[in-house]
Amino acid sequence: MNIDFRVIEPHIPFILKGIGVTLQFVSTSLLVGLILGVILAVMKIGKVTILRWFAHAYTSVFRGTPLILQLSIIYYGAPQFGIDMSAFLAGVLAFGLNSSAYVSEIIRAGIQAVDKGQKEAAAALGIPERPMMIRIILPQAFRNILPALFNEFINLTKESAIVSIIGVWDIMRRAQMVNAQIYKYFEALLFVGLIYYVMVMVLTIIGRMIERRLQRSD
Repeated sequence: MNIDFRVIEPHIPFILKGIGVTLQFVSTSLLVGLILGVILAVMKIGKVTILRWFAHAYTSVFRGTPLILQLSIIYYGAPQFGIDMSAFLAGVLAFGLNSSAYVSEIIRAGIQAVDKGQKEAAAALGIPERPMMIRIILPQAFRNILPALFNEFINLTKESAIVSIIGVWDIMRRAQMVNAQIYKYFEALLFVGLIYYVMVMVLTIIGRMIERRLQRSD
């Protein structure tokens, strides 16, 4: 076995710079997914049939096809329609659209979990449906689903390594560049695995702290 981690020492700062890119990418993708997820969730519980059908069809398509396929279609297929975008933007769109399908289900479940008495009380006070949803229902729903949304953030962090295939300079892409220079793979990839593991563990601890705090406030 010819394993020597000293060969990657000069390249460690270069790889670590990818942490910022990865977190920026994941945060932006989750924000896109959250916004679209709220819209889709409202459509799913709404009274307009065509919007309900569209929301469920959207969710079915994005949950039923591989993320790497969606990423490839957006990045490699968009130029055929005259749409030119950066690898980062294509990745954010792909991950945001994919995440919104999962987030919409989380939010829909959170909305339906809100006590019906809240809706009845708001209706009795004469509060219109839209303000009731924005000011009363959604805040309570988000409080209930915050741990699940944090888990989605963790999943996106792990899955974000896929964007290296289209050239986004995240942790994984930087490790691939190092591999090409030193002609060794095990050392750099294991180091990247350690980085992802530490990031996920830190996020998991933060998520548990938030969950415990919510339980105490109940």
